[in-house]
Amino acid sequence: MRQAGGYRSTEVAASSVARTRLAKKATAPRVRDGVRRDLAKPSANAWRRKLQSAGVMALVFGLFASLTLPAFADQNDLAEFAEPADSQTVEVTAATTDLSANIRDSYGVTNAADLRRMYADAIRQQNLAAYMNSGARELGDDYPWPDQLSRPQGGGLSPLNYYYRECVDFVAWRLNRDAGSTSAPFRWVWSNLAQGSAYAWKREWESKGWPTGPTPVVGAVAWVPGGNHVGYVSGILSDGSVVIEEYNYAVDKGYGQRIAPASAFYYLYAPPA
Repeated sequence: MRQAGGYRSTEVAASSVARTRLAKKATAPRVRDGVRRDLAKPSANAWRRKLQSAGVMALVFGLFASLTLPAFADQNDLAEFAEPADSQTVEVTAATTDLSANIRDSYGVTNAADLRRMYADAIRQQNLAAYMNSGARELGDDYPWPDQLSRPQGGGLSPLNYYYRECVDFVAWRLNRDAGSTSAPFRWVWSNLAQGSAYAWKREWESKGWPTGPTPVVGAVAWVPGGNHVGYVSGILSDGSVVIEEYNYAVDKGYGQRIAPASAFYYLYAPPA
């Protein structure tokens, strides 16, 4: 009994020693490549490395999220508002077109030609008012275009092809009236009466062989020697002085009458009919 009990005690003890050695061996640190590695539980350096790795991964993920998510959000925003923006542009354009059409229909388009026409109408009204207040009609003026714009006002040529309201146009009108030509086509115009300014009229008369002279005659052209002006002889007084009707004796003065010595003019007699 003592042997059996001693045997079993020895066997149990041996088994306990073996298990203890195995446990120690399992928990004993391993040495690989001269470096001790503890398998039972990681060292402080191992935990530090794991924490650092985890931190790096978290940082990378955070950066990735911060960089990509706004981009996705922007794309989503663009995708969300792309269609409304396009449709809104079409609607605004259509509305603008309709609005422009309404404006054109209501008010019309004022272009350069319209502005010039408006300006000319306003000046003609002023000219007519000034002319009617001047008493020219009562004095005997029958010039048909007294309200038209003169050259200083930007006016053009009359049906006689001289500038409106200038001395040559008025005298050409009177020569046509005396010849019985009071509407288009007029008998005497720039091309067959006298070309150029008033100072050239004497030369024009002489080149055509029309009569000229120093003696005044009613209905003759009173030409100012050395000047650039002509008038119409409407009367001769008993003292030999002449009554002159004229336009633009002064700059843009319009119709006027004056009495002057006969010697103040040279006379271009009415061209033959």
